[in-house]
Amino acid sequence: MEFHVKDLSLADDGLRLIEWAEMDMPVLRLIRRRFSEEKPLKGIKIGGCLHITTETANLARTLKEGGAEVYLCASNPLSTKDEVAAALVKHFEIPVFAVRGEDRETYYSHIKAVLDREPYITIDDGADLVTTLHRERPERLDKVWGGTEETTTGVIRLKAMAKEGLLKYPIIAVNDALTKHLFDNRYGTGQSTIDGILRATNRLLAGSVFVIAGFGWCGKGLAMRAKGMGARVVITEVDPLKALEAVMEGYLVMSMDEAAEIGDFFCTVTGNKSVIRKEHFLKMKDGAIVANSGHFDVEIDLADLKSITTHVRQIRKEVEEYTLVNGKKIYLLSQGRLVNLASAEGHPSGVMDMSFANQALCVEYIVKNHENLEKKVYSVPEEIDKEVARLKLKAMGIKIDTLTPEQEKYLSSWEEGT
Repeated sequence: MEFHVKDLSLADDGLRLIEWAEMDMPVLRLIRRRFSEEKPLKGIKIGGCLHITTETANLARTLKEGGAEVYLCASNPLSTKDEVAAALVKHFEIPVFAVRGEDRETYYSHIKAVLDREPYITIDDGADLVTTLHRERPERLDKVWGGTEETTTGVIRLKAMAKEGLLKYPIIAVNDALTKHLFDNRYGTGQSTIDGILRATNRLLAGSVFVIAGFGWCGKGLAMRAKGMGARVVITEVDPLKALEAVMEGYLVMSMDEAAEIGDFFCTVTGNKSVIRKEHFLKMKDGAIVANSGHFDVEIDLADLKSITTHVRQIRKEVEEYTLVNGKKIYLLSQGRLVNLASAEGHPSGVMDMSFANQALCVEYIVKNHENLEKKVYSVPEEIDKEVARLKLKAMGIKIDTLTPEQEKYLSSWEEGT
């Protein structure tokens, strides 16, 4: 079996971590049990470009139990857990091409290694696998049945491709499932981003000014957690509706120009580029801490930061100190990459349980329905979204009401009024 991981001797440590995560992923366990019996993915090659974490390992195991051949690479150079990659290879015989800290050339060589396996279905997190396939392996496109996309940034890229008529096979936007973005993006990103910032810095949040760029579901979750730890939260936005919502939630809302002067912590979660730029760095306090929790390392303009820097040094494992031309020091976390994965362990297993349950069921849906799907970005079928929610509630031991026949009739009729 061909693979590229850091060190296979880490595999036993990785196996224990995978088992620990599995304990808090009951929905995926139920799906794996059914997949093991029914083999709905028998003979299907699946290429996954995902964060190589314990939760991803349990998704890969589920797909393999369903009969699939699974090949994995990383969706971010700093998000691979080397012990997990080793365990997938050694204990589950799943080829993995991922090493934490890999350079850009290696990163893309790993993506191409997965594409060399000629997958029928792609699972992407950020759309690097899909875009590389379209750019460099166009002759393979008509043999791909479909794919899924995990994150907001990737969905944006894929919808742009579809709009231009460039998307050559159907993609299901798993990120847009209600059981994904309402929970994973909000509670997962909120908790894991704070976790990453605290692990990297060991600084006190209480009493600090915590600036969040973006008030989408990730920004909402992060704001909630920062406020809960005693920070004074500031939101910057370009969308007037989201800005107004943040005001109504009780947060201070202002431009980044204004926020730059008062912030102690800065974290970007916009999905856009150059959100924090030269003019902002120059206005920041001495000692300001800057992080990113958006998918790509473009939200903090690193070229701008370097252009106004006289000296850089590594001061903690995931903290770089930039001394600016004005004498102030700015502290950058995790090289501007995903702080929740680079400095911590990503989202908790309990919330990834729903996201990856969606992934597994959407892969099964593509296998059954690919001949009838158009070359566009689809929402997750409502029945899958509701099934994931139902299974999660069941696993939590929570019962809910059902409509009576009278209530169903009332909700579907117009006759009754005042």
